[in-house]
Amino acid sequence: QVQLVESGGGSVQAGGSLSLSCASDGDAVRSNCMGWFRQAPGKERERIATIYTGGGSPYYADSVQGRFTISRNSAKNTPYLQMNNLKPEDTAMYYCAAAAGTWSWGDCIKGAWTSYHKNYWGQGTQVTVSS
Repeated sequence: QVQLVESGGGSVQAGGSLSLSCASDGDAVRSNCMGWFRQAPGKERERIATIYTGGGSPYYADSVQGRFTISRNSAKNTPYLQMNNLKPEDTAMYYCAAAAGTWSWGDCIKGAWTSYHKNYWGQGTQVTVSS
């Protein structure tokens, strides 16, 4: 079972930037759909970005559109997340995930894969943004 590991979290002031990376603990992840999620205390987990390895436009939640950019490490087939113009409301634990199985672009972008029990998840990295 592949285990994902996030890195790059930390504390920044509002307006700052952070880059999150996601690595696998073994071979390249066998997935064609992956993304980033976050969960703040007392709130539900939120899908913030999704990328389909076959191309096409990524998905971004409205809350991060225009500020965050998802990309992919092709060698390990894991996602990156560049976060700019961070706001205090971005404070959360951030998780990377990769979908098990093969998904269409549409189902990938719509998030149909997110509840599949065989997906690969990381343990999370904390991002704290102060005002």
